[in-house]
Amino acid sequence: MYYNHEVEITDLDPADDAACERCAELLVAGFTTMAPTAWPAVEDARETVQECLDMGVVRVARIGGEVVGWIGGHHAYARVWELHPMVVAPAHQHQGIGRMLVADLERVVAERGALTLVLGSDDEAGLTSLSGLELYPDPLAALARLEDRGGHPFVFYRKCGFAVTGVTPDANGLGKPDLHMAKRVGTR
Repeated sequence: MYYNHEVEITDLDPADDAACERCAELLVAGFTTMAPTAWPAVEDARETVQECLDMGVVRVARIGGEVVGWIGGHHAYARVWELHPMVVAPAHQHQGIGRMLVADLERVVAERGALTLVLGSDDEAGLTSLSGLELYPDPLAALARLEDRGGHPFVFYRKCGFAVTGVTPDANGLGKPDLHMAKRVGTR
């Protein structure tokens, strides 16, 4: 189901200081519970917004001119692009805006030659069955039994057509893995 209001998705203008600041604020607000060490302060988030602008594509979703979400993407290697990060204001979640942002980024990167879009989705807050486990020596065995335990974003990304392709154990500390996901976005 898509949001029932007019949602406009455009490039983030690097000269639009207010929109850039709103994007930074959204990172802090959107990740406070799920990944508290990702962007603990707006200063950290400002750096990420600028890095995203410098490295690739930043698309913002607006309703009535207000930035309510954004997504970044950059070329990783060969025909692979990485989605990083994606956030929707908590008050606007579960209304289709995230799906719209992902679909828009898929279109944009496919037009730039991407065949595959990848992403990483950390589990810092114990939201999957991999949290707190010793994943070595066989991380893929644990990954084969992956379960959601509290609203982890991998469920959202699966609904967007992404497949779980791997895991990095202890990426964010002992027992705090990073899930890897990918999706084909191009056809030639």
